[in-house]
Amino acid sequence: MPKTTLLDAFNIERKGDYSKVITDYEIFPDKKLLDDLRTRIVENLIDKEMPEDKLLNEFINDEIDATIEGFDLSNLERSHLFNLIDNEINGYGPITELLEDKNITEIMVNAPNEIYIEIDGQIIKDESISFINDEHIIRTIQRLIEPIGRTIDATNPMVDARLLDGSRINAVIPPLSTKGPVITIRKFKESMTHIDDLIRVGTLTPAMARFLDAAVKGKLNIIVCGGTGSGKTTLLNILSSFISSHERIITIEDAAELRLNQEHVISLETRVTNYESDNEITIRDLVINSLRMRPDRIIVGEVRGKEAFDMLQAMNTGHDGSLTTLHANGPQDALNRLETMVLMSGLEIPIKAIREYIVNAIDLVVNIERMNDGKRKITSISELDGFVDDRIKLKQIFGFNQIGLTENGEVDGEFIFAKTPPKCYKKIIARGINEVEGVFLKNN
Repeated sequence: MPKTTLLDAFNIERKGDYSKVITDYEIFPDKKLLDDLRTRIVENLIDKEMPEDKLLNEFINDEIDATIEGFDLSNLERSHLFNLIDNEINGYGPITELLEDKNITEIMVNAPNEIYIEIDGQIIKDESISFINDEHIIRTIQRLIEPIGRTIDATNPMVDARLLDGSRINAVIPPLSTKGPVITIRKFKESMTHIDDLIRVGTLTPAMARFLDAAVKGKLNIIVCGGTGSGKTTLLNILSSFISSHERIITIEDAAELRLNQEHVISLETRVTNYESDNEITIRDLVINSLRMRPDRIIVGEVRGKEAFDMLQAMNTGHDGSLTTLHANGPQDALNRLETMVLMSGLEIPIKAIREYIVNAIDLVVNIERMNDGKRKITSISELDGFVDDRIKLKQIFGFNQIGLTENGEVDGEFIFAKTPPKCYKKIIARGINEVEGVFLKNN
């Protein structure tokens, strides 16, 4: 029987009294010494055989004692070393605690000593932790993506995938990244899974929520647009929850982030074999294939290219109630980008015909923004309302009017709304959805 290595043992036996990890270099002010000891201990331990007559913690302590012999370290510094090594072997190195912290929504590793985190919409540099070198970062990337069957190396220097907890990882290493390996992890935030969560944090009003609920149930085709980190996917996931459990839903994403609780859901995910796109399965491929799968609803995580035409074609041929997101700086910009994407499909279609196609396909454009204070707000819900001078006309149904900032730096403003029902209201009523009666006739 083969001997048990330390790496094997960590997967069997958890640490005892070392559950609280200290990651502050003030405890170990000599960073160079800390990194040197950390490297030596990890290199000595990982493949070492575990003695059968020793407990895991005892063995690690013995090995640390042997490595730090001759160094005058306090008990606190020694405990800190133990925990760092535990993270290396049984966790994800320096970012282990960042991944576990529910208050952190994004982790960005730009270099060994450049680690940024996002908390409450604010990006700050975490000075308390670091990687030893580039190889240390690459080893951590490999540890993160190994459970999902992905690899990263010189021939596959980029990975974009969903981790087992639902978080999304994007990692790039040389030769694509000239600076060195880079990691971006957008953590899945389970707390924002219901429309009431968005109301509670001020993203929208109850009346707006009622309208969006009715719009989804009334099978309006909806685009959610916004910038990077604005909350598009979170909003799309919540809107998708309004779909009836009796409908067959097909979701299409680059990395599956949507979490629908309905029973009849088929999730499709793209495939990228390497950065040269050999044997690649794209969003467009999946959209085209989904039409042969008898969908009641098609939800595309994000449109960004040629698939826009196929999505519009689906919306125009009886697949009402489709949902998607689009990266844009506002509703008008979203429509402009949609026009450009259709042109990318290679079809020789006059721009006027493309715009008519868009107007016939899309009912609502919902714009969500991350404000200056880091909070997200739905700044407009607009319907497509024909043309003005051959340009698509947008009519705002709900909006947010920012007045300024409070003394605490929070965005100050108010939500505004139309006093008369929008044209799409008739489509909602025709589906037998009456939840929005009175929304446009009284103050919300």
